[in-house]
Amino acid sequence: MSMENLIPIDKLCTHYHVEMSFFNGLMEFDLIEITTIEQTHYLHTDSINELEKIIRLHQDLYINLEGIDTVLNLLDKIDNLQTELLHIKNRLGLYEN
Repeated sequence: MSMENLIPIDKLCTHYHVEMSFFNGLMEFDLIEITTIEQTHYLHTDSINELEKIIRLHQDLYINLEGIDTVLNLLDKIDNLQTELLHIKNRLGLYEN
């Protein structure tokens, strides 16, 4: 794995003003995947957008980790339903023409 795509968790804690325990909780709920190399914890750069969404939910809306897990699951279901609806509309359009 390339180290250039990994960000140390301690730098993220400083940047986003969160505790390391927050990241441990996110990992316990399988909301993020933390990579450990030589006793240093890292987050892959592809996960930054999801992390920022989680931090906004936590800091701006005061949602706890259980609530964040629920919100993200519901958003994922909405996304899947919208994709399915679009697919069905496209199929229906074939029969209408």
